[in-house]
Amino acid sequence: MTVEGIVLESLPGASFKVKLDGNREIIAYVAGKMRIRRIRILPGDRVRVELREEEDTRGRITWRL
Repeated sequence: MTVEGIVLESLPGASFKVKLDGNREIIAYVAGKMRIRRIRILPGDRVRVELREEEDTRGRITWRL
């Protein structure tokens, strides 16, 4: 499932706290392709996040909008 949100803060280990459009907060990590291409993500950026099906409190950032 893919949703959009805003990065609230940067956490250790290339993780981020993201506020989704439905006013829910999750912890998300950066996808491998973004890490390889060194795409910077800063607080305030709008991002696209893929949520896990079995655990909807963690996700993977796949796109910076």
